[in-house]
Amino acid sequence: MSDLALFGGEPLRRRPFPHWPVFDSAEEKALVDLVRSGQWWRYSMGEAVDPTGAPENIRSKVGEFQEMFARRQGARYGIACATGSAAIEVVLKAMGIGPGDEVIVPPYTFIATATAPMLIGATPVFCDIDLETLNLDPARLEEAITPRTRAIMPVHFAGLAADMDAILDISGRKGIPVVEDACHGHGGMWKDRGLGTIGLAGTFSFQASKNMTAGEGGLITTADAALAELCESYIWVGRKAGKPWYEHYYLGWNYRLTEFQGAILIEQLRRLEAQTERRRANAAYLSEQLRGVPGIYPLQVPKYATKHSYHIYVFRFEESEFGISRGDFLQALIAEGIPAMSGYAYPLYRNPLFAAPGLGHDYARYTDLCLNAERACRQMVWLEHRLLLGNRQDMDDIAGAVRKIHQRRPDFESAAANSVATR
Repeated sequence: MSDLALFGGEPLRRRPFPHWPVFDSAEEKALVDLVRSGQWWRYSMGEAVDPTGAPENIRSKVGEFQEMFARRQGARYGIACATGSAAIEVVLKAMGIGPGDEVIVPPYTFIATATAPMLIGATPVFCDIDLETLNLDPARLEEAITPRTRAIMPVHFAGLAADMDAILDISGRKGIPVVEDACHGHGGMWKDRGLGTIGLAGTFSFQASKNMTAGEGGLITTADAALAELCESYIWVGRKAGKPWYEHYYLGWNYRLTEFQGAILIEQLRRLEAQTERRRANAAYLSEQLRGVPGIYPLQVPKYATKHSYHIYVFRFEESEFGISRGDFLQALIAEGIPAMSGYAYPLYRNPLFAAPGLGHDYARYTDLCLNAERACRQMVWLEHRLLLGNRQDMDDIAGAVRKIHQRRPDFESAAANSVATR
């Protein structure tokens, strides 16, 4: 009998990894204090007078949080909103993007990167990724640009900075602004500059899986005062700071963050730096342990990525070198007590949404244009960031399970042969 847990052996690990989200009495106290204050809603827009008549010495938790986050990330302005998806939608609309315009996005990312432009009438145009970083490949960027391109939206995937030097060079030459999807990038840096502060604007998410969370939430960063003001107005149903409460200037949304979320996020932000450093140290150690295993290739961390926030730890799995399929490997790894997943089943353009009639864009063609994205969906293995909040023994267990599976890979052939023989 094999000693692989998948085939009846003893799992290498039975202990749980750190739970997510991380919280303690700080979040509890923040919420209790807010509940007892009775100020469950505060007007955080600009310097306008609070229409609820709340005492002036009680500050909005949302206002406090967005200032804290912007300062920590190195942004001039931070505008909080309901979700990371809403943040993208709002900032693109505030840039004047709409029907007939195109926004260049990578196809290896969450669906909102592509659907946010669609929700304001624009068209997402997909540009392939670099297989070593999973970020938008600048070498493929210019061929995706057309006379209708109004924005380039790189994703700092998994918290790893995209190649902003090359992207900004093309952006500058073509006169096309860059919006950073930094929804994985809390605390991450490019050349010691906070992600989300390099292009015209950046967007962040505080959804349940993110490196800091209030269950949901989003935020826009920018150094452009006019853009910040317009984004804030759209989030507040078209109001203007300092103007009458029931006076609306733009067609906007109710996309506000709540005071309860703001209170939680303030405490989550206080933890971020220490958690990021732990993730980085554990990821570096784990990568060293995995590099000697045939067929296992941790993503590259270029020198310009001066702080990788590791929202996800990703490595490429080469089936021909390792000796078994990725599906078998994942089953075996999970059976050994290591939570793991394959990530996206296919690139964004192969979602049924993009095959719907009437979209006016040939999304089927990207299957031949985005070969690295196709390959990434077949080869990548993801580990949640919470695993990186563990200790060295936890990292040794991950690496040990990978090595154990590699050493016992002939057992998969034996199991398959036994299965055929017993039919």
